[in-house]
Amino acid sequence: MDYSAEFPIVGRLAFFNHAGVAPISGRAAAALRGYAEQAETAAYFRAGWQKRIVQVKKAAARLIGAESGAEIAFVANTSTGIAMVANGLDWREGDEVVITDVEYPANRYPWENLKRLGVRLIEVAQRADGRVLAEDVCDAVTDRTRVVSVSHVQYASGYRTDLRAISEMVHRAGGYLCVDGIQSVGVMPVDVGELGVDFLAADGHKWMLGPEGCGIFYARGDLAEVLRPAVVGWMNMVDSSDYGNYRFEFHKDARRFEPGSYNIPGILALGASLDLLLEVGMEQVWARVEALTGRLCAGLAGKGYRVFSPRGDGERSGIVVFEAGGDGAGVALPRVIAGLEAKGVVIVQREGRLRASPHFYNTFEQVDGLVDGLG
Repeated sequence: MDYSAEFPIVGRLAFFNHAGVAPISGRAAAALRGYAEQAETAAYFRAGWQKRIVQVKKAAARLIGAESGAEIAFVANTSTGIAMVANGLDWREGDEVVITDVEYPANRYPWENLKRLGVRLIEVAQRADGRVLAEDVCDAVTDRTRVVSVSHVQYASGYRTDLRAISEMVHRAGGYLCVDGIQSVGVMPVDVGELGVDFLAADGHKWMLGPEGCGIFYARGDLAEVLRPAVVGWMNMVDSSDYGNYRFEFHKDARRFEPGSYNIPGILALGASLDLLLEVGMEQVWARVEALTGRLCAGLAGKGYRVFSPRGDGERSGIVVFEAGGDGAGVALPRVIAGLEAKGVVIVQREGRLRASPHFYNTFEQVDGLVDGLG
Protein backbone atom coordinates (compact mmCIF):
# COMPACT_ATOMS: atom_id res chain seq x y z
CA MET A 1 0.00 0.00 0.00
CA ASP A 2 2.04 2.92 -1.26
CA TYR A 3 0.11 6.17 -1.46
CA SER A 4 3.09 8.36 -0.68
CA ALA A 5 2.67 10.14 -4.03
CA GLU A 6 -0.65 11.45 -2.70
CA PHE A 7 1.18 13.14 0.19
CA PRO A 8 4.15 15.28 -0.84
CA ILE A 9 4.81 15.99 2.84
CA VAL A 10 6.40 12.51 3.06
CA GLY A 11 9.50 13.81 1.30
CA ARG A 12 9.85 16.71 3.75
CA LEU A 13 8.64 15.58 7.16
CA ALA A 14 7.82 12.50 9.19
CA PHE A 15 4.46 13.91 10.22
CA PHE A 16 2.80 12.27 13.23
CA ASN A 17 0.12 14.77 14.25
CA HIS A 18 -2.98 13.62 12.35
CA ALA A 19 -4.86 13.91 15.64
CA GLY A 20 -4.12 17.65 15.40
CA VAL A 21 -4.22 19.35 12.01
CA ALA A 22 -3.26 16.93 9.25
CA PRO A 23 -1.81 17.66 5.82
CA ILE A 24 -4.46 17.58 3.13
CA SER A 25 -4.12 14.94 0.43
CA GLY A 26 -2.75 15.75 -2.99
CA ARG A 27 -6.23 15.18 -4.38
CA ALA A 28 -7.67 17.70 -1.95
CA ALA A 29 -5.07 20.26 -2.98
CA ALA A 30 -5.92 19.63 -6.65
CA ALA A 31 -9.60 20.15 -5.86
CA LEU A 32 -8.82 23.50 -4.25
CA ARG A 33 -6.77 24.57 -7.23
CA GLY A 34 -9.57 23.49 -9.56
CA TYR A 35 -12.08 25.49 -7.57
CA ALA A 36 -9.89 28.58 -7.63
CA GLU A 37 -9.40 28.36 -11.39
CA GLN A 38 -13.12 27.85 -12.03
CA ALA A 39 -14.13 30.64 -9.64
CA GLU A 40 -11.58 33.00 -11.16
CA THR A 41 -12.34 32.36 -14.83
CA ALA A 42 -16.02 31.37 -14.96
CA ALA A 43 -17.57 31.87 -11.51
CA TYR A 44 -20.37 29.31 -11.04
CA PHE A 45 -21.15 28.97 -14.74
CA ARG A 46 -21.29 25.23 -15.57
CA ALA A 47 -19.24 24.43 -12.48
CA GLY A 48 -21.30 21.43 -11.35
CA TRP A 49 -20.57 22.14 -7.72
CA GLN A 50 -24.10 21.48 -6.47
CA LYS A 51 -24.00 17.98 -7.97
CA ARG A 52 -20.64 17.40 -6.32
CA ILE A 53 -22.06 18.41 -2.92
CA VAL A 54 -24.56 15.56 -3.15
CA GLN A 55 -21.78 13.13 -4.09
CA VAL A 56 -19.61 14.17 -1.15
CA LYS A 57 -22.51 13.69 1.26
CA LYS A 58 -22.93 10.15 -0.08
CA ALA A 59 -19.21 9.51 0.40
CA ALA A 60 -19.38 10.78 3.98
CA ALA A 61 -22.38 8.54 4.63
CA ARG A 62 -20.43 5.52 3.33
CA LEU A 63 -17.47 6.43 5.52
CA ILE A 64 -19.50 6.33 8.76
CA GLY A 65 -22.08 3.70 7.84
CA ALA A 66 -25.02 6.09 7.57
CA GLU A 67 -28.00 4.97 5.51
CA SER A 68 -27.78 7.83 3.00
CA GLY A 69 -26.40 11.26 2.30
CA ALA A 70 -29.72 12.68 3.53
CA GLU A 71 -28.43 12.04 7.07
CA ILE A 72 -25.36 14.23 6.51
CA ALA A 73 -25.06 18.01 6.87
CA PHE A 74 -21.92 20.04 6.29
CA VAL A 75 -20.78 22.11 9.26
CA ALA A 76 -17.85 24.41 9.89
CA ASN A 77 -16.40 22.27 12.67
CA THR A 78 -17.10 19.70 15.38
CA SER A 79 -18.18 22.37 17.86
CA THR A 80 -20.95 23.50 15.51
CA GLY A 81 -22.23 19.95 15.05
CA ILE A 82 -22.36 19.24 18.78
CA ALA A 83 -24.01 22.60 19.38
CA MET A 84 -26.71 21.58 16.87
CA VAL A 85 -27.76 18.92 19.36
CA ALA A 86 -27.21 20.98 22.53
CA ASN A 87 -29.21 23.92 21.19
CA GLY A 88 -31.72 21.93 19.19
CA LEU A 89 -33.43 19.86 21.89
CA ASP A 90 -36.21 21.13 24.12
CA TRP A 91 -34.77 21.09 27.61
CA ARG A 92 -36.50 20.96 30.96
CA GLU A 93 -35.04 22.00 34.27
CA GLY A 94 -33.46 18.96 35.93
CA ASP A 95 -32.55 17.23 32.66
CA GLU A 96 -29.10 15.66 32.68
CA VAL A 97 -26.25 15.39 30.17
CA VAL A 98 -23.55 12.80 30.81
CA ILE A 99 -20.01 13.50 29.57
CA THR A 100 -16.53 12.53 30.75
CA ASP A 101 -14.07 14.71 32.63
CA VAL A 102 -11.46 14.46 29.85
CA GLU A 103 -13.41 15.62 26.81
CA TYR A 104 -11.93 18.02 24.30
CA PRO A 105 -13.56 21.42 24.98
CA ALA A 106 -15.68 21.17 21.81
CA ASN A 107 -17.62 18.42 23.57
CA ARG A 108 -17.93 20.20 26.88
CA TYR A 109 -18.78 23.87 26.50
CA PRO A 110 -21.98 23.39 24.41
CA TRP A 111 -23.36 21.26 27.25
CA GLU A 112 -22.04 23.48 30.04
CA ASN A 113 -23.88 26.35 28.38
CA LEU A 114 -27.15 24.58 29.19
CA LYS A 115 -26.69 25.10 32.92
CA ARG A 116 -28.48 28.42 32.46
CA LEU A 117 -31.60 26.35 31.63
CA GLY A 118 -31.28 24.21 34.72
CA VAL A 119 -29.65 21.28 32.92
CA ARG A 120 -27.22 19.28 35.05
CA LEU A 121 -23.84 18.19 33.66
CA ILE A 122 -22.77 14.79 34.97
CA GLU A 123 -19.06 14.02 34.59
CA VAL A 124 -17.67 10.49 34.47
CA ALA A 125 -14.06 10.29 35.61
CA GLN A 126 -11.27 8.83 33.53
CA ARG A 127 -9.50 6.06 35.41
CA ALA A 128 -5.82 6.30 36.25
CA ASP A 129 -4.89 3.97 33.38
CA GLY A 130 -6.42 6.29 30.77
CA ARG A 131 -9.65 4.35 30.31
CA VAL A 132 -13.18 5.74 30.48
CA LEU A 133 -15.08 2.53 30.99
CA ALA A 134 -18.48 2.07 29.40
CA GLU A 135 -19.82 0.65 32.65
CA ASP A 136 -18.85 3.86 34.46
CA VAL A 137 -20.71 5.92 31.86
CA CYS A 138 -23.72 3.60 32.02
CA ASP A 139 -23.77 3.84 35.82
CA ALA A 140 -24.17 7.62 35.44
CA VAL A 141 -27.29 7.28 33.27
CA THR A 142 -30.61 7.89 35.05
CA ASP A 143 -34.20 8.47 34.04
CA ARG A 144 -33.29 12.18 33.82
CA THR A 145 -30.56 11.61 31.23
CA ARG A 146 -31.45 13.26 27.94
CA VAL A 147 -28.04 12.93 26.24
CA VAL A 148 -24.79 11.06 26.70
CA SER A 149 -22.10 12.88 24.72
CA VAL A 150 -18.67 11.25 24.48
CA SER A 151 -15.68 11.18 22.18
CA HIS A 152 -15.34 7.97 20.22
CA VAL A 153 -11.58 8.31 20.78
CA GLN A 154 -10.19 10.53 23.52
CA TYR A 155 -7.68 13.11 22.29
CA ALA A 156 -5.37 13.04 25.34
CA SER A 157 -5.18 9.28 25.85
CA GLY A 158 -6.14 7.64 22.55
CA TYR A 159 -8.68 5.47 24.36
CA ARG A 160 -11.52 4.20 22.16
CA THR A 161 -14.91 4.18 23.88
CA ASP A 162 -17.31 1.23 23.73
CA LEU A 163 -20.14 3.19 22.15
CA ARG A 164 -22.46 0.23 21.63
CA ALA A 165 -22.79 -0.53 25.34
CA ILE A 166 -23.42 3.13 26.11
CA SER A 167 -26.01 3.57 23.36
CA GLU A 168 -27.99 0.59 24.60
CA MET A 169 -28.12 2.04 28.10
CA VAL A 170 -29.01 5.61 27.13
CA HIS A 171 -31.68 4.41 24.70
CA ARG A 172 -33.29 2.35 27.45
CA ALA A 173 -33.39 5.53 29.51
CA GLY A 174 -35.11 7.37 26.66
CA GLY A 175 -32.11 9.56 25.79
CA TYR A 176 -29.73 10.04 22.87
CA LEU A 177 -26.09 9.26 22.16
CA CYS A 178 -24.11 12.16 20.69
CA VAL A 179 -20.55 11.41 19.56
CA ASP A 180 -17.51 13.56 18.89
CA GLY A 181 -16.09 11.48 16.05
CA ILE A 182 -13.16 13.66 15.04
CA GLN A 183 -10.52 11.22 16.35
CA SER A 184 -11.99 8.10 14.75
CA VAL A 185 -13.68 8.98 11.44
CA GLY A 186 -11.14 8.59 8.67
CA VAL A 187 -8.70 6.32 10.50
CA MET A 188 -10.81 3.31 11.51
CA PRO A 189 -14.06 1.70 10.39
CA VAL A 190 -17.02 3.52 11.93
CA ASP A 191 -20.60 2.29 11.60
CA VAL A 192 -23.07 4.60 13.29
CA GLY A 193 -25.90 2.13 12.83
CA GLU A 194 -24.04 -0.76 14.40
CA LEU A 195 -22.80 1.43 17.26
CA GLY A 196 -26.22 2.93 17.97
CA VAL A 197 -25.12 6.52 17.43
CA ASP A 198 -27.89 9.11 17.17
CA PHE A 199 -25.79 12.19 16.36
CA LEU A 200 -22.15 12.55 15.34
CA ALA A 201 -19.94 15.51 14.49
CA ALA A 202 -16.44 15.52 13.04
CA ASP A 203 -14.36 18.20 11.38
CA GLY A 204 -12.43 17.09 8.30
CA HIS A 205 -8.99 18.49 9.15
CA LYS A 206 -7.68 15.52 11.13
CA TRP A 207 -7.95 11.90 9.98
CA MET A 208 -10.21 12.74 7.02
CA LEU A 209 -7.27 14.68 5.52
CA GLY A 210 -9.35 17.68 4.48
CA PRO A 211 -8.93 21.40 5.10
CA GLU A 212 -9.96 23.17 8.28
CA GLY A 213 -13.43 24.70 8.41
CA CYS A 214 -15.39 21.90 6.75
CA GLY A 215 -16.80 18.94 8.65
CA ILE A 216 -19.79 16.62 8.79
CA PHE A 217 -22.77 16.34 11.10
CA TYR A 218 -24.78 13.13 11.18
CA ALA A 219 -28.36 12.96 12.44
CA ARG A 220 -30.08 9.59 12.32
CA GLY A 221 -32.84 9.83 9.75
CA ASP A 222 -35.77 9.40 12.10
CA LEU A 223 -34.30 11.91 14.57
CA ALA A 224 -33.54 14.89 12.33
CA GLU A 225 -36.87 16.51 13.10
CA VAL A 226 -36.31 16.06 16.84
CA LEU A 227 -33.78 18.89 16.66
CA ARG A 228 -34.84 22.44 15.96
CA PRO A 229 -32.15 24.11 13.85
CA ALA A 230 -29.89 26.20 16.04
CA VAL A 231 -29.28 28.70 13.24
CA VAL A 232 -32.10 29.62 10.85
CA GLY A 233 -31.43 30.90 7.36
CA TRP A 234 -32.69 30.62 3.83
CA MET A 235 -31.22 27.17 3.05
CA ASN A 236 -32.88 25.38 5.97
CA MET A 237 -36.19 25.72 4.14
CA VAL A 238 -37.85 23.28 1.74
CA ASP A 239 -38.30 25.90 -0.99
CA SER A 240 -34.90 27.52 -0.53
CA SER A 241 -34.38 28.10 -4.25
CA ASP A 242 -37.75 29.84 -4.64
CA TYR A 243 -36.47 33.08 -3.16
CA GLY A 244 -39.67 35.09 -3.26
CA ASN A 245 -41.81 32.36 -1.72
CA TYR A 246 -41.46 32.88 2.02
CA ARG A 247 -42.50 29.41 3.11
CA PHE A 248 -41.23 28.86 6.64
CA GLU A 249 -40.89 25.06 6.62
CA PHE A 250 -37.68 23.24 7.47
CA HIS A 251 -36.28 20.37 5.46
CA LYS A 252 -37.13 17.05 7.07
CA ASP A 253 -33.63 15.61 6.63
CA ALA A 254 -30.16 16.85 7.58
CA ARG A 255 -30.41 19.79 5.21
CA ARG A 256 -32.42 21.49 7.94
CA PHE A 257 -29.09 22.09 9.72
CA GLU A 258 -27.51 23.98 6.80
CA PRO A 259 -28.68 27.61 7.12
CA GLY A 260 -26.76 29.31 4.33
CA SER A 261 -24.35 29.04 1.43
CA TYR A 262 -21.95 26.12 1.40
CA ASN A 263 -18.20 26.24 1.91
CA ILE A 264 -17.71 25.02 -1.66
CA PRO A 265 -13.88 24.85 -1.74
CA GLY A 266 -13.83 23.05 1.61
CA ILE A 267 -16.42 20.52 0.49
CA LEU A 268 -14.62 19.86 -2.79
CA ALA A 269 -11.31 19.29 -1.00
CA LEU A 270 -12.87 17.16 1.74
CA GLY A 271 -14.69 15.11 -0.88
CA ALA A 272 -11.43 14.39 -2.71
CA SER A 273 -9.84 13.04 0.48
CA LEU A 274 -12.93 11.01 1.37
CA ASP A 275 -12.84 9.42 -2.07
CA LEU A 276 -9.20 8.52 -1.46
CA LEU A 277 -9.95 6.91 1.91
CA LEU A 278 -12.84 4.92 0.46
CA GLU A 279 -10.66 3.86 -2.47
CA VAL A 280 -8.02 2.51 -0.10
CA GLY A 281 -10.73 1.01 2.12
CA MET A 282 -11.18 1.76 5.79
CA GLU A 283 -10.30 -1.79 6.85
CA GLN A 284 -7.00 -1.43 5.01
CA VAL A 285 -6.39 2.06 6.40
CA TRP A 286 -6.97 0.83 9.93
CA ALA A 287 -4.82 -2.29 9.48
CA ARG A 288 -1.94 -0.12 8.33
CA VAL A 289 -2.33 2.34 11.21
CA GLU A 290 -2.50 -0.54 13.70
CA ALA A 291 0.76 -1.89 12.29
CA LEU A 292 2.44 1.51 12.48
CA THR A 293 1.29 2.23 16.04
CA GLY A 294 2.21 -1.30 17.12
CA ARG A 295 5.74 -0.81 15.82
CA LEU A 296 5.90 2.56 17.54
CA CYS A 297 4.81 1.13 20.90
CA ALA A 298 7.38 -1.66 20.67
CA GLY A 299 10.10 0.84 19.86
CA LEU A 300 9.09 3.14 22.71
CA ALA A 301 9.23 0.28 25.20
CA GLY A 302 12.72 -0.55 23.98
CA LYS A 303 13.82 3.03 24.69
CA GLY A 304 12.36 3.02 28.20
CA TYR A 305 9.26 5.09 27.44
CA ARG A 306 5.88 4.24 28.99
CA VAL A 307 2.89 4.06 26.66
CA PHE A 308 -0.11 5.65 28.38
CA SER A 309 -2.65 4.86 25.65
CA PRO A 310 -4.71 1.74 26.40
CA ARG A 311 -3.78 -0.87 23.78
CA GLY A 312 -6.27 -3.69 24.38
CA ASP A 313 -8.59 -5.09 21.71
CA GLY A 314 -11.34 -2.58 21.02
CA GLU A 315 -9.40 0.14 22.86
CA ARG A 316 -6.66 1.03 20.37
CA SER A 317 -6.81 4.04 18.10
CA GLY A 318 -4.48 5.95 15.81
CA ILE A 319 -3.18 7.91 18.82
CA VAL A 320 -0.18 6.82 20.89
CA VAL A 321 0.37 8.87 24.05
CA PHE A 322 3.59 8.20 25.93
CA GLU A 323 5.98 9.54 28.52
CA ALA A 324 9.57 9.04 29.58
CA GLY A 325 10.24 6.56 32.34
CA GLY A 326 13.09 6.04 34.78
CA ASP A 327 15.80 8.69 34.71
CA GLY A 328 14.05 10.54 31.89
CA ALA A 329 10.82 11.13 33.81
CA GLY A 330 11.59 14.80 34.40
CA VAL A 331 12.57 15.63 30.84
CA ALA A 332 11.22 18.88 29.40
CA LEU A 333 8.71 17.91 26.73
CA PRO A 334 9.14 21.06 24.59
CA ARG A 335 12.84 20.20 24.34
CA VAL A 336 12.02 16.68 23.15
CA ILE A 337 9.58 18.01 20.56
CA ALA A 338 12.05 20.66 19.36
CA GLY A 339 14.79 18.06 19.05
CA LEU A 340 12.58 15.85 16.90
CA GLU A 341 11.48 18.78 14.76
CA ALA A 342 15.12 19.56 14.05
CA LYS A 343 15.30 16.07 12.55
CA GLY A 344 12.10 16.55 10.54
CA VAL A 345 9.84 14.55 12.88
CA VAL A 346 6.57 16.11 14.09
CA ILE A 347 4.78 15.06 17.29
CA VAL A 348 3.01 17.18 19.94
CA GLN A 349 2.45 17.55 23.66
CA ARG A 350 -0.98 17.01 25.17
CA GLU A 351 -1.84 17.20 28.87
CA GLY A 352 1.72 16.67 30.07
CA ARG A 353 2.56 13.78 27.76
CA LEU A 354 3.87 13.22 24.24
CA ARG A 355 1.44 12.25 21.49
CA ALA A 356 2.09 10.68 18.09
CA SER A 357 -0.62 9.91 15.54
CA PRO A 358 0.49 8.34 12.23
CA HIS A 359 -1.80 7.80 9.25
CA PHE A 360 -1.84 5.02 6.66
CA TYR A 361 0.60 6.71 4.27
CA ASN A 362 3.36 7.02 6.88
CA THR A 363 6.18 4.49 6.62
CA PHE A 364 7.79 2.10 9.07
CA GLU A 365 11.08 3.86 8.40
CA GLN A 366 9.52 7.10 9.62
CA VAL A 367 8.31 5.38 12.79
CA ASP A 368 11.82 4.02 13.40
CA GLY A 369 13.17 7.53 12.86
CA LEU A 370 10.83 8.87 15.53
CA VAL A 371 12.01 6.25 18.03
CA ASP A 372 15.66 6.76 17.16
CA GLY A 373 15.27 10.52 17.58
CA LEU A 374 14.05 10.21 21.17
CA GLY A 375 16.65 10.66 23.91
